[in-house]
Amino acid sequence: MKKFILFAAGLALCLASCNNATEQEKLDAFNAQMEEFNATFQADMEAIQLDSTLTDDLRNEKAQACYEKALADYKDLCLQAIKKNSNNAVAVEAFSQVRYELEADELEEVLNMIKAPADTAQAIVKAKELLASKKATAEGQMFTDFEIVQDTADVEGSTVKFSDYIGKGKYVLVDFWASWCGPCKREIPNIAAVYEKFHGDDFDVLSVAVWDDPVDTKASAVEHGVVWNQIINAQRIPTDIYGIEGIPQIMLFGPDGTIVKRNLRGEGIEKAVAEALGR
Repeated sequence: MKKFILFAAGLALCLASCNNATEQEKLDAFNAQMEEFNATFQADMEAIQLDSTLTDDLRNEKAQACYEKALADYKDLCLQAIKKNSNNAVAVEAFSQVRYELEADELEEVLNMIKAPADTAQAIVKAKELLASKKATAEGQMFTDFEIVQDTADVEGSTVKFSDYIGKGKYVLVDFWASWCGPCKREIPNIAAVYEKFHGDDFDVLSVAVWDDPVDTKASAVEHGVVWNQIINAQRIPTDIYGIEGIPQIMLFGPDGTIVKRNLRGEGIEKAVAEALGR
């Protein structure tokens, strides 16, 4: 069975990179290769789980090792496919499969591999835009302002700017979140603890609700004890500007508006704030 899978995967790889194959044949071959790879991985993981000779600790250790190797191999297969098919649909599909496993520097390198006409695909164009946003709002960069109408029934009275809170002489911890987001709500107690400990003349907290219904935002904020400043109904405006793909995205801004830290979670929130404040 293993020999057959290896043969099938090798044949798929050959077809995916063969100059004589049509673009659709290459794409079909790549997808077949990925299906074979995933089937093999699932079989290997199932074998580990069913191995009665293993202790729980050893089973977990072997499962983790299997996962890490599979992820590395999967990433390598996708990158090989992009290199060999840089100008066709295989590159787009392979990129879509692997993009969330790439670090920022790797992402830029891989995007630069993809050539015309594949580089006009929506997935590639969007990824390039997102990367540009992340680079423009990386740690050490000055904040980018935005304006939000929080209530369309009261445009003048509900319009706020990010700069109403950022760059005003305080460190500000900003939590981009949504009421439906479980991980967001799990971070609120950590944010509340930091707010209680450090809130004052040199530190504040701001929640920015994105991708959410304002009614749900308000209800969830009350339920979870959000007592600090809030911007609601921001939708995609700040996430597009700051290159945010997933929430919560918790960031620390300096007194002048410089981005001090991105991607804060858990205990790292208090640590970053304490270090910035010198406490």
